[in-house]
Amino acid sequence: MASEIEKLHREFLEYLEIERGASQRTIENYGPYLWRFFEQAKIKKASDITPESVREFRLWLNRQPRTRAKLGTGQGRQPNETLSRRTQNYYMIALRMFLRYLSKREIPAMASDQIELAKQSERSLDLITPAELERLLDAPTGSDVKSLRDRAILEMLFSTGLRVGELCSLSRNINANSEELSVRGKGGKVRVVFISERARAALKKYLSARQDMEEGLFVRIEEGKTPSGSPLSRGEDSKKYKGKDYGSLDRRSVERIVRYYATKAGIAKRVTPHVIRHSFATDLLQNGADIRSVQMMLGHASISTTQIYTHVTDKALREVHKKFHSRR
Repeated sequence: MASEIEKLHREFLEYLEIERGASQRTIENYGPYLWRFFEQAKIKKASDITPESVREFRLWLNRQPRTRAKLGTGQGRQPNETLSRRTQNYYMIALRMFLRYLSKREIPAMASDQIELAKQSERSLDLITPAELERLLDAPTGSDVKSLRDRAILEMLFSTGLRVGELCSLSRNINANSEELSVRGKGGKVRVVFISERARAALKKYLSARQDMEEGLFVRIEEGKTPSGSPLSRGEDSKKYKGKDYGSLDRRSVERIVRYYATKAGIAKRVTPHVIRHSFATDLLQNGADIRSVQMMLGHASISTTQIYTHVTDKALREVHKKFHSRR
């Protein structure tokens, strides 16, 4: 028989899905974060969640080693590397949301506002140069349907600033002649994004080359049509779905596509769809767009999230430095 906390845990995730309209990814993250706290703190019922149990869990969490391998090296974690403050805060955000849910149901537990997030160092941006971006966008050179698809993906990511999940959910019935597109982002919020002339041209070529009946905009390509050495020649696109539909690309597939073309373009940095989203935002700000407009186009709920771009895009400060800094 399920314990009280197991029942509340399940009902909370159902509440997120049904009443809050949370994304599947949010639900998949919150579930394990909460359960790890319940297990480590030996929580059996809601009233077991106390400031002391949370404090002890945070202390334990702060001493946990990172398990992710160091990117690009093939090595495991480095000595004395523990969970980042950002990762630790994810646990606390999930717990705080759970406590708010308990309060809403008038179930006795500690107040959610007793949980403060750990102070984080300012977030750094992974950026590529304009020249590197141009090489990346030009990297898919073939005329086959797969190369046309990949070029359309890269152009759409940069033109719209879409999150990779938003890109994967696009429908094939998109109007490739339209300069704008409505997308449903985080929390089910709808916003308008804009499609450049280059992106529209790439979309038209890709859609005219497709011969399948799939509903998704960006789909997997049949193995026989995959050029040798191109991305996804292994894994999901290499499965022999004889006579079956291939379905839309998922997040990991798009990440592999971007990584492949970054390598092909000779970019040594780690490039992801989110790096292209960073390039979209900085390009707008560097060319004079106001931060509120960029916030709306990115779909950020808070202006503070968008402000991470301002310290690398402030033209006025750069001009002051050029004008007044002494030259030897």
